[in-house]
Amino acid sequence: MSTTKKIFGFMLLMITTFTVLLSCCSATVYKVGDSDGWTAKDGIYRHWAEGKEFHVGDSLVFEYDRNFNDVTQVSGALELEYCDSSSPKAVYNTGHDVVALKEPGYHHFMSSNHSQCVSGQRLEVLVVHDPSLPTPPPLPRKILPLGKIYTVGDSKGWNVYDSDFYNKWSEEKEFHVGDSLLFKYNNEVNNVLEISGDLEFKACDPTSPVAVHKTGHDLVRLTEPGVHYFISSKTGHCEAGLKLRVVVSVSKLSPIDRLIRWLRTLIPHHH
Repeated sequence: MSTTKKIFGFMLLMITTFTVLLSCCSATVYKVGDSDGWTAKDGIYRHWAEGKEFHVGDSLVFEYDRNFNDVTQVSGALELEYCDSSSPKAVYNTGHDVVALKEPGYHHFMSSNHSQCVSGQRLEVLVVHDPSLPTPPPLPRKILPLGKIYTVGDSKGWNVYDSDFYNKWSEEKEFHVGDSLLFKYNNEVNNVLEISGDLEFKACDPTSPVAVHKTGHDLVRLTEPGVHYFISSKTGHCEAGLKLRVVVSVSKLSPIDRLIRWLRTLIPHHH
């Protein structure tokens, strides 16, 4: 009888412990706008997000009429401010969208219906790691192909010239994943900011950079295909043309071909 009681007590303890752990460590599901749902109301979503702490692993539930609405995730604060849905990160349109918050940082959502967005149907949330959970280990780094190193601006380096100089420089080249950009400049008067979106690039907006480089000899590896944007945050420099847009594609060369091409660069050429 005593053995049965001990087993029962142990099981009860395990169930209680599991319940406590589950309650303190489980992710939270937030219904956006609560009873209002996802609709056009000025200021409602800013107030709704205030006071909440969103963690990696939490989810947002958007409920709305899919015949008149959607949820468009955009990459930057400027896209959100100007209700620009032309380059979305993701679009949801089921009417009951569950969006998992998988990464820390700012996440931006809006309606692609411009008038709805202007009327207030947009949301910005800041996502952080849950301090009660261990920080996840970094993902294994991708093995990138051996690429070419481009000195930005060639002999002129990274400096203020005419407004179209770096645009012309990049248009003459083909950039591939695995290539690198080398920025050379005087770090007492300049820097390099990588930014996320076309609107930030056009407006020379340095407020939300993806990365900041300021050594004066910065080697930036191009690890992802797509459009990459770089500007200087120094007053007047970007506006004067010190900004660079590069389009990166996946190389059509095989890894062996790229290795051979790289090895050839190590062989001295005799004239």
